[in-house]
Amino acid sequence: MEMTPIAHIYNDFTTKFGLPRQSGMSEHLLSRIVMEPAFRSDEAFRGIEDFEYLWLLWQFEAMGKRQWSPTVRPPKLGGNKRMGVFATRSPNRPNPIGLTRVKLIALEHTREGPVLTVAGADLMNGTAILDIKPYLPFADSVPDAAAGDYGPDRQEPLRVEIPEDITALFSENQLAALREALSYDPRPGYQQDETRRYGFLYGGYDIRFTVQNKTVTVTEAIRQ
Repeated sequence: MEMTPIAHIYNDFTTKFGLPRQSGMSEHLLSRIVMEPAFRSDEAFRGIEDFEYLWLLWQFEAMGKRQWSPTVRPPKLGGNKRMGVFATRSPNRPNPIGLTRVKLIALEHTREGPVLTVAGADLMNGTAILDIKPYLPFADSVPDAAAGDYGPDRQEPLRVEIPEDITALFSENQLAALREALSYDPRPGYQQDETRRYGFLYGGYDIRFTVQNKTVTVTEAIRQ
């Protein structure tokens, strides 16, 4: 079975490291979805503005020769606990397909065809979109459902400190999205070295930071 990307998504995260791990964890992160030429039909989006949220089906980055495994070790769980791949959201799957809920901010009709602005995506810049569907709260939401090791107690946000000279580099919305991404600790669960400096690319800068005493401190932003 072959699938053809219908669009690509574009935002400030150009690498996997630093990305929000789940959709909705960075509601200030704005992304643009630009359709491929064959799907630039205004008619295909008729009625979409009546929905507040959308589902995106998308393609994980190419996995190369790496084979899927029936069990994986999720980094956020410390990298020590082995779980079945179908009990995780690992990208190392038989079919590298992701599912993300996003908030619809705007639909614009441009020279590139219909362009969606969405918030809260956990997709890297340039990711291929396979399909777009409306989110239906009465059918799609189960607030009290069991979440295993991914329960809310594991997602307690950290404190974030960013010097003024670095905050001045970003727009208000970009800065809010950066704070959200940092507050959920981008590090894998097995990396807890408080003396180590980490970094990821965001909005054209290499953001360097440390994590000590449940506080993320940005130390440098290097222009790329």
